[in-house]
Amino acid sequence: MSPLRAVVTGTGSYAPSRVMTNDDFAAYLETSDSWIRERTGIRERRIAAEEESTSDLAVFAAQKALESSGLSASDIDGILLATATPDILFPSTACLVQARLGATRAFAFDLNAVCSGFVYAMTVAKSLVETGAASRLLVVGSEVMSRSLDWSDRSTAILFGDGAGAVVVEASTVASRGLGSFRLGADGRHWEMIHVPGGGTRRTEAPHTIRMKGGETFKMAVRQLQESVLEVLALDGLAPADIDLLVPHQANIRIIDALASRLSLPPEKVMVNIDRYGNTSAASIPVALDEAVRGGRVAEGDRILLTAFGAGVTWGSGLLTWEADLQKRSRT
Repeated sequence: MSPLRAVVTGTGSYAPSRVMTNDDFAAYLETSDSWIRERTGIRERRIAAEEESTSDLAVFAAQKALESSGLSASDIDGILLATATPDILFPSTACLVQARLGATRAFAFDLNAVCSGFVYAMTVAKSLVETGAASRLLVVGSEVMSRSLDWSDRSTAILFGDGAGAVVVEASTVASRGLGSFRLGADGRHWEMIHVPGGGTRRTEAPHTIRMKGGETFKMAVRQLQESVLEVLALDGLAPADIDLLVPHQANIRIIDALASRLSLPPEKVMVNIDRYGNTSAASIPVALDEAVRGGRVAEGDRILLTAFGAGVTWGSGLLTWEADLQKRSRT
């Protein structure tokens, strides 16, 4: 019997309707549209409505991914939800999504690696599928980062937005391609580089808003992303020139440009949408991937490289190969 391969058979994304522009910040902070765009590449971001939560965004993205794959919620064996902004402390937001979708057969759990969360979740999904533990999974990245911002802090408030993205990962015995090598990393010694001081059991009285050392984060992010990408490519016997599309975490345009330069990748091989969404943490890669697929930037046989760096600090990269008629072939 042929070995099981994990393949992506559907993508979906969702962004709240409210748009917050750089000019909106300039109205009350000492900043400007040009200052923000030059340093981050961001011109606007989406902000969840007061009544919208992480699970709401996740459900919309998941429904689009299911529709794209031709599956219903009842076909799903499990839901892996990457988030650092859960609806409540417990139960998991994934369980709330499972109930809303009606995915009654599915197990469900959250995974928190912050901005690297979606790559971490995809690594787990690949392992579950290729070991036969599950056949059809929903992998979701969903964040409402706006609830963790100090809106008076110019260094962080301008960076983040809200959104959700999802993919369906299925088992196939006939696909020769699909998810390739994935590798993860972490270095907890640098946890203070990006963190939220309060909200847990250590310092319940501390602020529940993001603190970040921007300069240190930039330097470490570029270095670790490059090393991570090269490691994954080497495992599959490939070079940067073999990448058809790089889908990086949308943290900062300077990080993305520096990484692309180190890999000698031209702009047409790099997916960028940070200008419209800002940093949506674990949602940024699946949102960007869905836009690339629906926008016609992904073709038969394309090698797509996912890579992320986030709080923890954490990082990870993974390779997937696209098939134009993946949905039908994955179930043959």
